[in-house]
Amino acid sequence: MPRLTRQSHPPKDKTSGKFSAADAKASVSAAAAFSFLKETKGLLTWTPSDLAKSLTISLAQAKQVLAALEMQGYIKPHATGEWLTTLAGETVSGAKTPRLTPESIEEALANLRSRIKLVNQDSKSPYKITHAVAFGDFLSGQARAQAADVGIQLVSRKSEGGEHSKKEQVARLAFLKQLRGKTQMLNVRLYEEWMGTRTHRSLLSSK
Repeated sequence: MPRLTRQSHPPKDKTSGKFSAADAKASVSAAAAFSFLKETKGLLTWTPSDLAKSLTISLAQAKQVLAALEMQGYIKPHATGEWLTTLAGETVSGAKTPRLTPESIEEALANLRSRIKLVNQDSKSPYKITHAVAFGDFLSGQARAQAADVGIQLVSRKSEGGEHSKKEQVARLAFLKQLRGKTQMLNVRLYEEWMGTRTHRSLLSSK
């Protein structure tokens, strides 16, 4: 079984993002699994049902993910039916001690939603935002939370190609940084498919 490794960005390749060939039918990428581990930072223990609910997968799939995470040393059993995230799991997921209030995160998300709306209304903007989702422990209703993770899909308003060129990727990241602003309440990055399949909140205005 290939090891899950620490990366500066979640894996984007769907094949390499799987835990192993044996666990492929769970259809859960490493990045998605790590996003759940990050949410558990404020919890002493958690259950397979918590994992299934967060990633919107079946309990059977959750057990496959548990087996892969345990093998890599990212989690370990605590009591009957309960698990805890190890230090290695916290590190690989980028978890931080929850210190932010839900109110401050909600305000930051509301401001971001407004900026997204302005971008989509501005024909001079280089991009249009087609997906914008927020996820993280702020959705759990805890008294304190980590900065919310936000995935945003940018579609160029130009008809030219080159979406995957290094220059274009740099431009997109710069655009996201500007879109986020100076707030420390949000971690904004390029949208990946798994972000829209797990538990999240859409930041796009209703049509």
